[in-house]
Amino acid sequence: MKVFRGFHHPDLAPACALTIGNFDGVHRGHQAMLALLRSEAAHRGVPSCVMTFEPHPRDHFAKALNKPDWAPARIATLRDKLQELERCGVNQVVVLPFSASLARQSPQDFIQQVLVQGLGVRYVLVGDDFRFGAQRSGDYAMLDAAGQRLGFDVARMNSYEVRGLRVSSSAVREALSQGRLQEASALLGRPYSISGHVVHGRKLGRELAATAEGAGDGFRTLNLRFAHWKPAASGIFVVEVHGLGNRGLPGVANLGIRPSLDPNDVNGGRVLLETHAFDWPAHLGAEGGYGKIIQVDLLHKLHDELKYDGLDALTKGIAKDCDDAQAWFASRHGETSRQTTRDRI
Repeated sequence: MKVFRGFHHPDLAPACALTIGNFDGVHRGHQAMLALLRSEAAHRGVPSCVMTFEPHPRDHFAKALNKPDWAPARIATLRDKLQELERCGVNQVVVLPFSASLARQSPQDFIQQVLVQGLGVRYVLVGDDFRFGAQRSGDYAMLDAAGQRLGFDVARMNSYEVRGLRVSSSAVREALSQGRLQEASALLGRPYSISGHVVHGRKLGRELAATAEGAGDGFRTLNLRFAHWKPAASGIFVVEVHGLGNRGLPGVANLGIRPSLDPNDVNGGRVLLETHAFDWPAHLGAEGGYGKIIQVDLLHKLHDELKYDGLDALTKGIAKDCDDAQAWFASRHGETSRQTTRDRI
């Protein structure tokens, strides 16, 4: 999959079948839309293309108007969004920087300058609530009329439902904010996960509860930065780590701003996913995790972030979280074993 910042690139396909949206989370509704897009692209002999925006349009307006509450909680980082789009078989993605000039652009200019001249659209697929252009004044009827005049097809896809629930990024955000990971997984069609390069932290975790014989073997963590200040999920989670071996590693993780630590630390002020894997891979050694690309699946929420009074209290809190996470895995293993036994009967 090719990724372009903007649409002024010589390697951009001269024609395409396009869909437009934020695609935060790339949930099951998005996946159904992308499957249709691929089919229509193949029928026309052109590549499938997704146009998405960074920052999110509402992020832009929240900053411009100094109204941070307007910014939506972010389900996925740009990296994870692009990874999921690639898994869905998209040929190319245009990441359009959402700026004041784009916000002022009329719907007619957007169609002519971006869709026709910039991307050479042959087919455009949009959602049932699609709006575009300055003041969100462009709608499906306007786009369809332009397509008839300028020679490209336009289609609209209705809402996608799972068990009577409309699948949307808003529904995923709500499930994540309330810790309903199973519901979020059903909406996404996969476990909710965050991926990225492991970065350095204060290395405090390895000192907590370290043994005298092996000083530094305490709650060692794998740290990922979540590149947005407002994640849809936060708190302490039971997780599984992928990318460090042939199997997923069970663990416990903190997603948030770590209120018990010094805000002036190396990652101070940034949202961080700190994951402690119960079985540290021996082949990594003490420093071998840094720079690795890992994926952390968030499986179950234990509780919100807590502020502890001192490192002793923090150590005890982490130890309890580890015990609770291991108990959760044990209960799941028991359920799987019982299910297997029932299947054999």
